[in-house]
Amino acid sequence: MHFKFNNEKPIYLQMIEQLELDIVSGRLPPGSQLPTIRELASQAKININTVARALAELEELNLITTKRTNGKFVTNNQKRIIKCREKLAETTTHEYLKTMQSLGFNTKELLKYLKERS
Repeated sequence: MHFKFNNEKPIYLQMIEQLELDIVSGRLPPGSQLPTIRELASQAKININTVARALAELEELNLITTKRTNGKFVTNNQKRIIKCREKLAETTTHEYLKTMQSLGFNTKELLKYLKERS
């Protein structure tokens, strides 16, 4: 796994977002085991407590589960993964549309722009 962080928001939130993206995109397939908290902290070069907080929130979102003594795993609940993917797509689309509108694009221009680039 590769993590990139910036100073725009707390690192644990950025870690949640990056792991969510890895899960919904299939880079972390359903049922796959996550590295340990220590391994993730080492890979990301961040504090163990930050990783633990991010993983706890992902568990609350039901995207990962803990199997006693075996570690943390990506959920096998495909409906949950799809729901999270749709939520991320909606958020991304809203941000994109807002940015394009601030650049002066109307709907017709935006559709033309997207068609030319797809």
